[in-house]
Amino acid sequence: MKNRRGFLLTCVTGFVAMVLVVGTVIADELLGVLTKVDVEGKKLTVVEKDTDKEVVIKTTEETEWVTKRGERKLDTEALEKLDGLVKKFQDAGKKGVNVKVTHEKHVASKIEVKFGKKKAAAAER
Repeated sequence: MKNRRGFLLTCVTGFVAMVLVVGTVIADELLGVLTKVDVEGKKLTVVEKDTDKEVVIKTTEETEWVTKRGERKLDTEALEKLDGLVKKFQDAGKKGVNVKVTHEKHVASKIEVKFGKKKAAAAER
């Protein structure tokens, strides 16, 4: 009887671990520079880091925006702030804002803004 329970427990544990690993593998990560924010269309244009290819990512109400200050949902107000941040960086002569976008089929679930030390101090002002 103990062998069956042990075997069943091992199988269930392995299945749960496999589901967790596969679930995180399905979501893609995109590293690059955010160059354009379409507030009305709720879309972001990101230039991939290695290929310089433009990728359009859609956002939803469930998309999280992560900065050093914390996390928040990417609603219309947050999109406007993100657009202002991109414009500020572009006015300073940069290409845009460095980001890491976690997405599934070009629909973002998380957008992490990546600041260097100098950039973070400038953005907080």
